[in-house]
Amino acid sequence: MNKNESYHGVVAYLGSEGEGVINLTEGRAFVPGCIPGEEVSFTALKVRGDVAYGKLNEVITPSPDRVTPPCPVFLKCGGCQLQHMSYPAQLKFKGQLVQNCLKKLGNLDVEVNQTVCGGSQYGYRNKLALPVGVDGSGNNIVGVYAPRSHRIVPVNNCALQREWCALLIDSLLKYMNACGVKGYDEETKKGVVRHIVGRQVGQNFIFTVVAAEKIDLSPLAEILDKNFPSYTLWLNVNGGTGNAIFGKEWHICRGQGTFMGEDCGIKFTAGANTFLQVNDDVRSLLYRAVQAEVCSPNAVAIDLYSGGGMLTAMLAGGCAAAYGIEIVPEAVRCADELARLNGLSHKMKNLCGAVEDKIGEVLAQTRGKQRVIVCDPPRKGMERSVVREIANSGAEKVVLISCNPATLARDLGLLCGSLVEDGAQIIKNPAYIPRSTGPYIITSVTPFDMFPQTKHVETLVCLRRAK
Repeated sequence: MNKNESYHGVVAYLGSEGEGVINLTEGRAFVPGCIPGEEVSFTALKVRGDVAYGKLNEVITPSPDRVTPPCPVFLKCGGCQLQHMSYPAQLKFKGQLVQNCLKKLGNLDVEVNQTVCGGSQYGYRNKLALPVGVDGSGNNIVGVYAPRSHRIVPVNNCALQREWCALLIDSLLKYMNACGVKGYDEETKKGVVRHIVGRQVGQNFIFTVVAAEKIDLSPLAEILDKNFPSYTLWLNVNGGTGNAIFGKEWHICRGQGTFMGEDCGIKFTAGANTFLQVNDDVRSLLYRAVQAEVCSPNAVAIDLYSGGGMLTAMLAGGCAAAYGIEIVPEAVRCADELARLNGLSHKMKNLCGAVEDKIGEVLAQTRGKQRVIVCDPPRKGMERSVVREIANSGAEKVVLISCNPATLARDLGLLCGSLVEDGAQIIKNPAYIPRSTGPYIITSVTPFDMFPQTKHVETLVCLRRAK
């Protein structure tokens, strides 16, 4: 295949990024916006050997699962990958994605349950984080990064966000244009405002402007007053050059900085940097499922990467005790306040630090007790030392929550013995015998559609200790 030339073929299946995979005589092509079974034409934008990455030109034979995307910038921005697919087809794809990753990457051939969905396919996100910059003419823009780049695609709204997204974008641009504040240009390192971050907690809002330097946000607050009856406004100063959204310097510009909320019977406090799942409906379904699997009067729950402590509190309510380990200080403070608000301080302990540094301490404190480990790591998965600690813990059950099927497959493989460490590498275990080799055995795998219209999927895996 040659760059910029057009080809046509039939989509065989979807890749891990939600793109169509087309097998041709000349090689294999990956083309976004396709559905298996469709005959399509495409242009090869990038070619590496016999592999091409293309742009869809025409759907010659549409799939019955094809629908019209409601978003005008679908496939131009990197936020959604599946708006062109019917929702049942999306759910099926995500279940297959999890199963394929476990088999190919984790050496685990296990049954995957049907994908659990919530109430809303659009407008479900309780949080947004949008880059701010300037266009080629120097005009301020707010948008979403284009796929595999930091080029901002301007938007005035987002179909995945709630209705307040458009109000927030409009308010920020009015403030910047009226006050002569420029968006940040990553190439020239000039400009001021880098990101706008918003979160809804009940009927309240937490807004954060991320800027390269300290600026006056009182004019923005006056604009926000007209659209948001109850909000708090932060300024975060990030003068670095990395990909992290937040810097270490925080200033409260309006309000108290946090708000109280309630979910699954647990009162909680959330701040600008507190981790909470972005889909309230699916989060409740997921956490209830974890609670049902873990909780018993004699169990001691150990919640790794515990965020703001909501799940830890739910576990504490149904167990003899619960420990949470979280590295973000603000989240740990919120978790401590959550324990106090819910009358759980006597049986819920929150530790601040890296999981790999604190897990040994908690395991030592709970030795001899009926331990259950719950783990919800970031996309990179667990550190290998954490996996080893869990494997050697003797915990009766282990429950993993993951937003990345690839790293989930790796961690599960190590826990189940289908993968082994070979120096710095992780390889398939040639001596692996299903359900009898490793310290833990998988009892269920359930995908949850936390992120409709996107390639992402949350997965709940339950394991029991091998006898």
